[in-house]
Amino acid sequence: MSREFDRLLERLDELLPPAPPATDWKASVALRWRRGAGRNGRGWLQPVRHVHRMRLADLKGIDAQIARVERNTRQFIEGRPANNVLLTGARGTGKSSIVKGLLNKYQGQGLRLVEVEKNDLVDLPAITDALAGRAERFLIFCDDLTFHGAEEGYIALKVALDGSISTTSENMLIYATSNRRHLMPEYMAENLETKYLGEEIHPGETVEEKISLSERFGLWVTFYPFDQDEYLKIVAHWLKTLGCPARDAEAAREEALQWSLQRGSRSGRVAYQFARDWAGRRKK
Repeated sequence: MSREFDRLLERLDELLPPAPPATDWKASVALRWRRGAGRNGRGWLQPVRHVHRMRLADLKGIDAQIARVERNTRQFIEGRPANNVLLTGARGTGKSSIVKGLLNKYQGQGLRLVEVEKNDLVDLPAITDALAGRAERFLIFCDDLTFHGAEEGYIALKVALDGSISTTSENMLIYATSNRRHLMPEYMAENLETKYLGEEIHPGETVEEKISLSERFGLWVTFYPFDQDEYLKIVAHWLKTLGCPARDAEAAREEALQWSLQRGSRSGRVAYQFARDWAGRRKK
């Protein structure tokens, strides 16, 4: 009987997901939350071996946005009250680069980054437990966040931000980027639900539900498309950074504008990509 019981336990062990690996906290300043196979797979924090070393000084045309997010981050690092942050607006304007730049600048003061995919936001309680009690200060980073309804991740994030009897750890904030101000698609038909009572405007329930998630972020930072002059200044900066002589900024002007027209965008990302192409073609 005892042998049969032991064999049964062995078979059960084979069916259970393996224990997640222990987190090597010294391996990197950035980590990713990983999930095991299947719905019952347990998650773990995986160190990022090659961290993007972005400098805040390389981000041009968004000084006001950098100042707001950096001020909030310093408050957090110093143990003062700070807010969860939502960075929204035009694509390629430096939303995620600011977060990477802050990590690069403040890692020596204990700042750490934990990247979490949208589908893994359901694990926020487990992530909070894994980080609680650590001396470091963690930014939970959700990049390019968009929901298409009341998904599991949407509900989990909403609860984590402000809606549960429990709360996130004191050493943890959530920073998210999105091209959508309210993190969800908005449709014309939803505006038909709006009611007017005298001079007051009352949005419909659908609109209210969509706003309810984004408004739980304490700090909103909005990014706007660059004009032509700002775009060319960013091109010139990256050409200089990549070792091109100063005269290349003027010589590259027309090609840089054509590049942006082909891409349909005058963004910092497009300027950086053009500069890499230009510099790469001229370096032997």
